[in-house]
Amino acid sequence: MIPTVVVAGTHSGVGKTSVAIALMRAWTRRGWVVQPFKVGPDFIDPGHHRRATGRPSHNLDGWMLPKATNQALFDRAVAGADVAVIEGAMGLFDGYGDQEAGSTAELAKWLNAPVVLVLDGRGLSRSGAALIWGYETFDPDLRFLGAICNRVGSGAHLDRIAGAARDRVRMHILGGVPRDEAALIDRRHLGLKMADEDQLGEEYIDRLADLLEAHLDLDQLWQRLQREQPTPKPEPRAPIAPVAVSRRSPRKIGIARDRAFCFYYEANLDFLRDRGAELAEFSPLLDRPPADCDALYLGGGYPELYLDQLANNTDCLTAIRQMAAAGKPIYGECGGFIYLCDRLTLADGTGRSLLGLLPLQIQMTRRPKLGYVEATIAPGGPLPSGETIRGHRFHYSEVANPEAAGAIAQCYDLLTSRGDRLTEGYCVGSVLGSYVHLHFASNPQVMTAWLDRIPAAMH
Repeated sequence: MIPTVVVAGTHSGVGKTSVAIALMRAWTRRGWVVQPFKVGPDFIDPGHHRRATGRPSHNLDGWMLPKATNQALFDRAVAGADVAVIEGAMGLFDGYGDQEAGSTAELAKWLNAPVVLVLDGRGLSRSGAALIWGYETFDPDLRFLGAICNRVGSGAHLDRIAGAARDRVRMHILGGVPRDEAALIDRRHLGLKMADEDQLGEEYIDRLADLLEAHLDLDQLWQRLQREQPTPKPEPRAPIAPVAVSRRSPRKIGIARDRAFCFYYEANLDFLRDRGAELAEFSPLLDRPPADCDALYLGGGYPELYLDQLANNTDCLTAIRQMAAAGKPIYGECGGFIYLCDRLTLADGTGRSLLGLLPLQIQMTRRPKLGYVEATIAPGGPLPSGETIRGHRFHYSEVANPEAAGAIAQCYDLLTSRGDRLTEGYCVGSVLGSYVHLHFASNPQVMTAWLDRIPAAMH
């Protein structure tokens, strides 16, 4: 196992994303190959990770995926890397409801990886030691490399926290990062600012890394990480099972990828490639799917921010409608689902027509609908009925004409994290759309069946 560190926060908003990105870039600047990961279903942080390291970031999730699958995805992704940096989610011990499942702590234990704990130093002095003591004693099975005090006011402020901790906790204080308003990452309604926007450009990420290097001894951190490598060796892990690939010609799947559609689990794309699919990226904002595509996968993102540009690209709209008319499978998640619908109306009342392949009107809302879901596949759609698959929802919109939704096939029976049951997964002909971002590896049979419905390639 390569050196691996988990960057976790005491709670959301302490700056763990900034610290994780800074660490990734600082080690990348030293010439090391850094493999990034994100705990949980988030799509935005992995985009920042990719920019910081030059490598795709992979989501690890203890609720959507079992232990062995997470370990196999990790082992595959770190091939060729020198070090792995895993950014946690929420607070270290926060998981699915009041359970450990899905928490950063759970993943750290599954991977036998030590944790760097990030705490917000604002308004703390001696109390910082009590906070650290609570985290290091809550779960004796966790290993800690140390703590980073973020947003400290001065060196004297850090000394007060470190001095109180020195005699009361085992955890080492690795350093303190001062408050820097210029290094704050703005937030969008899904979380942090999107990775392809200017604020997280190369210069900005370098600024974060400079700030970390100026106030943290990275050589000492690396030495501590080397000493924390598991010994004896961890239990053997099963490799990813080989996949039986179809003998027919490879199927080409168009992947919508641009500023409007940028949310994909990297493992989902690997899932399709492993089963013989050729992936061809295109931009619904700027061009159209390649003419020889056999199917489309439209991921999530922010179509509402680019509504006019999407609606005005009639070449792309026409091409996708022609694919649907020809019976080619089209699958859309969240933002991709919205694109498949008849119309999107923004919060200010303005709206535009979109693909119209699903007869649904979408209205932006002020309050989000979010959380993990388990989908049981109902009859009448392109997926195998009776199977269950897990995923996540996070959206600020809703179907505004439920009477139309009731008139078309809905092939997901959803169980939400609150225990509510919903019907979803809208299907018309070969078109399937849903707000749910499914993780294909949570039940490989489901999306393998979707792949098998793609007609044999004729190109």
